[in-house]
Amino acid sequence: MTSAPPPADRSRSAHTQAIASVVAQAEERAAARQHPKGKMTARERMATFFDDGQWTEVGQFIGGDVRTGDMGSAVLTGYGPVQGRMVAVYAQDFSIRGGTLGRVEGDKIIALIDTAIRMRIPIVGIQDSGGARIQEGVVALAQYGRIFRKSCEASGLIPQISLILGPCAGGAVYQPALTDFIVMTRENSHMFVTGPDVVRATTGEDVSFEELGGAAVHNFQSGVAHHMADSEQEAIDYVRSLLDYLPSNCEQEAPRYEYTPLPEDEAAAQAVGDLVPCEPRVPYNVVEVIESLVDHGEFVEIQSFFAPRIVIGFACIDGRSVGIVANQPMEDAGTLDVDASEKGARFVRFCDAFGLPIITLVDVPGYRPGTEQEQAGIIRRGAKLIVAYANATVPMVTVILRKAYGGAFIVMGSKSIGADLAFSWPNAQIAVMGAEGAVSILHRRELAAAQEDGSFEQTRAALVADYERDCVSPDLSIKTGELDGIITPASTRSVLINSLRLLESKDQDTHSPKKHDNGPL
Repeated sequence: MTSAPPPADRSRSAHTQAIASVVAQAEERAAARQHPKGKMTARERMATFFDDGQWTEVGQFIGGDVRTGDMGSAVLTGYGPVQGRMVAVYAQDFSIRGGTLGRVEGDKIIALIDTAIRMRIPIVGIQDSGGARIQEGVVALAQYGRIFRKSCEASGLIPQISLILGPCAGGAVYQPALTDFIVMTRENSHMFVTGPDVVRATTGEDVSFEELGGAAVHNFQSGVAHHMADSEQEAIDYVRSLLDYLPSNCEQEAPRYEYTPLPEDEAAAQAVGDLVPCEPRVPYNVVEVIESLVDHGEFVEIQSFFAPRIVIGFACIDGRSVGIVANQPMEDAGTLDVDASEKGARFVRFCDAFGLPIITLVDVPGYRPGTEQEQAGIIRRGAKLIVAYANATVPMVTVILRKAYGGAFIVMGSKSIGADLAFSWPNAQIAVMGAEGAVSILHRRELAAAQEDGSFEQTRAALVADYERDCVSPDLSIKTGELDGIITPASTRSVLINSLRLLESKDQDTHSPKKHDNGPL
C-alpha cells in the first residue's frame, strides 16, 4: 500500500502545478496573439533555439506574482546548450505589454549579460518589442542606457548576436546595433529610430514600415543587418550555424572539428583554377572559388546583399574555423568602395577580436573612381580597412588570384600591411595600375605619333605586352619579398592548410602600452 506524500511534498507539488498552469495560460494568450501574424511566441523561439528545446529559465516571475497569474515581465531570460556549448539568450515577449521595456525587463537583460560575461559565453537577444514603456518614462530610457553600456563591456569579449523577429524602434535599435551580427526576417522585422508617424509629422514624407526599416532596406542598403531569412525558423538556424564557427569568448581558441577529406573535396580543390578566367576583365563568382577551397564546400556568408563587391564569411579549413575576405569580380569588377571597405574592416576586426585566422583572396582592380565616392568619404572610410588589417594580430594568409592594382593591392591583406604569408597564382597581375592605363600615361607621345601614322593599335598592343612582362607579373613581388611564393591554383588548399598549421603558434600579444588605436570611424 502506497503512503500519501508528506505535507511539505504536497505543498511543493501544488506550487509547481500552479506555476505550470500560469505559464500555460500565458503561452495560450501569446499563441493567440502571435500565430495569426505568422510569428512564434517567445517561449517557442527559445525552445527552437536550444538543443532539443532544453533550456533553463532565470528570473521567471521577477516583478510578477504566480498567485495572481502575473508573469511579471515582457522578456524571457535563460541559458542552454547550442550544439553542446552554453549560450545565454533573452527573448522579448510581445504578448505582454507589447514587449515594451521597463525597469524589470531592463534588470533581467542586464543580469543575463552580466552572467554571460562572467561565464564567458555568447549572448543572443531576440528582439520583438514596442520599445520603451511610456508609463515608466525616464526609468525605461535609463534602462536602455545601462543595457548599452553593458553590451559595450561585452563587445570583443564574448560574441553578441541579435535576432530581429518583430518591431525594434526608437532608442531600442541601438542595442542590436552594438552587437556583432544582426539577423532579420523578410516579413515581420522592422528597425528604425523614428517611425512612419513621426516621419510624416516632421518631414511630410509618407513612408511605410517596410520602406523605412524593413529587412530589405537594412540588408541591401543600410548594411545594418547581416542576414535576411525567409522565416523565423531559418533565422534561428542561421544563428545556430554562425555560432558553430565562433569561440565562446576571446580567450578560447577558434573551434576545431574532426575533418575527414572526401573525394569531391579533393576534386573541387584541384579544379579551382578552372573557375577563374585568365582574362582579367571576365567576371566570375568568387563564392564558388571559396567553396572549392574550404571543408566540404560549406561557407556561411555574412552581409551577402550589402556591398556585394566584397565577400565575407566563415568556413573551416582542415577542421579549423577561419574568416574569409574576398573581392567579388561579378560586382563592378570587385572594386573597393566606401561600403565594401567598411564591411570588410568590421569583419576583420571581429575575427581579430576572437582569434579567428583571416584568409584573404584578392582580385581587385582598385578603388571605385568618381565624385560620388570621393564625396562619400572614400579617403576616410576606405582607411578603416587599413586600420583593421594593420592592427590585426591573428594569423593572416593572402592569395592573389588574378590581379591586384594600386592602393587596393596594399589594403587587401598585403604583406606590407601585416599578412604573415602572401602567395600568388602564376598569371596574376600586380602593379600600380593596369597595363593599358599605365601605357597611356608612360607612352603618351609614342601613342600620339602612332595615332598620326595609323599604327596606334599595333603600337599600343606591343607597349602593353612589354609593360605586362616587365612590371605586372608577380616576379617583381617575389624578388622584393612582397610575396612568399607563386603557387598553382590546384595547390592553393594545401598551401592554406600548411600555412595555418605553421601559424598556429604565432604570438598574438603586441605588448603595446596603448589602450586602443584612434583610427577613422
